[in-house]
Amino acid sequence: MKYFLVLFLLVFSTVGCKSKKGLFEGKASKDLATLKIIENHYELNNDYSTVYIRANAKYKDNKQSLGFSAEIKIQKDEKILVSIRFLGYTMAKGLITPTEVKYYEKNGSNYFEGDYTTLSNWLGTDLDFYKVQNMLVGQAMDDLRKGKYSNAIEDRFYKLEDTIDKMNKKSFFFESSKFLLKKQEIEQVAKNRKLKVSYPHHKEYKEAILPLNILIEALQDNQKNTISLDYNTVSFNESLSFPYSVPEGYDRIYIEN
Repeated sequence: MKYFLVLFLLVFSTVGCKSKKGLFEGKASKDLATLKIIENHYELNNDYSTVYIRANAKYKDNKQSLGFSAEIKIQKDEKILVSIRFLGYTMAKGLITPTEVKYYEKNGSNYFEGDYTTLSNWLGTDLDFYKVQNMLVGQAMDDLRKGKYSNAIEDRFYKLEDTIDKMNKKSFFFESSKFLLKKQEIEQVAKNRKLKVSYPHHKEYKEAILPLNILIEALQDNQKNTISLDYNTVSFNESLSFPYSVPEGYDRIYIEN
């Protein structure tokens, strides 16, 4: 259960998702300059202050498989509230901001409060608020405008691969019609760890283009943890509340770095 809340807060395909018709996507068939691929990706409409998402989700690891519903509230660049429910009851909730992460889960009556340094050291990969936000709305986790990348055509997609980070192997895959992100991967070769986030289908709204489905896979040695999300309803620019309080009697978790 260790990765359940954390993967969702990173928060993730076809696993566990209903088939939905998404936007028409182009197949990469000719060379294109790296800078042009990045520019086209960031030209996508992104005109909103809040996003409210209701989703069906599944969590699976080597020992268990769980189905649940999720409510995701995003106040752009400020905070994200994730509520996980089973049969209508809130089983876990997480609130993240650019400076801290909070979550609790009823299974075990535990809660966590800490910063991204603690979680990054615990998971073995660099995290921050904007990476989480970007993953949920279908954007590259890293700001591609600040890095250096090689590019190639692979599996009909434009592939950008980081050429600076020597500790992590980072790859980003884009279709060629609107330059939507289809997949992003981070691999720590020395620690045999890999995080894959896939976006099979997208939907265009007036305010933005968002994924319809997300699959997150965390692999380490022989362990595989996955979360699949199927976005059912999405609304923008509503006045949202972000209620969060830990129930009485819960024990705080302290993570050793």
